[in-house]
Amino acid sequence: MKWCRFQTADGPSYGIIEGDNVIQVSGDPIRGTYERTSNSQPLSDARLLVPVIPPTFYAAGINFREHVAEMAAKRGEEPQYPDAADVGYRANNALVADGEAIVVPSDAHEQLQYEGELVVIIGKQCRNVSEEEALDYVFGYTIGNDVSERHWQRNDRTMWRGKNADTFKPMGPWIVTDGVDPEDCEVRIVLNGKFISKYNMSGAIFGVKHYISRMSKYLTLYPGDVIWMGTDGAPENMKHGDVINIEVDGIGTLSNPVVWEK
Repeated sequence: MKWCRFQTADGPSYGIIEGDNVIQVSGDPIRGTYERTSNSQPLSDARLLVPVIPPTFYAAGINFREHVAEMAAKRGEEPQYPDAADVGYRANNALVADGEAIVVPSDAHEQLQYEGELVVIIGKQCRNVSEEEALDYVFGYTIGNDVSERHWQRNDRTMWRGKNADTFKPMGPWIVTDGVDPEDCEVRIVLNGKFISKYNMSGAIFGVKHYISRMSKYLTLYPGDVIWMGTDGAPENMKHGDVINIEVDGIGTLSNPVVWEK
């Protein structure tokens, strides 16, 4: 099933995407029950929103070897690979939907980069689960772009603006609940219509099942929580006027223009 969150005259609503149409539902399918309504509209006419506003926004840290090596090389350091799955946090204020602009503060430096990622949406309250059970607690999957201003990331004591500035976290366009293998799907990066790179989730140092199991030993995951699973490779810089597309097998394409404030 394919779910979206879209704007209606009465406010945000969830909808089921069937073919080229969106059927509005009442309720919240991620956190509870829902009912289909008689309201339907063409998908092309729907203003899609961020597909979920998470109670907690988690992000896997340094989870692909090539990405760790490339970033270390740029700093002139030896790569340090993690001994255990590590978890960070991102801010909801940074979320924007498919098609919305990544608006870059005027004092940002030129090393503004994309990070295309698979996003996991939790569907059931989760505590102390095994890796074998982990995917039973997943509602579905979407796409994220962990936009990063590297100068701020390196020089601030935290990543409060390097990764969490307004609009730095595009997510969408929708949530797919089946047909995606989170341990073995391909992520592709396309910048201004030009294919840049690709990687497979099978190359993750720690997979989705491991992350959910490890996290649930120490904290409770709730319906609607999201886990961004990290990226691989060496991202390129983005500039004003660019359009960055992140494609994931079985889900679709997240596309956002870049607008640099003057």
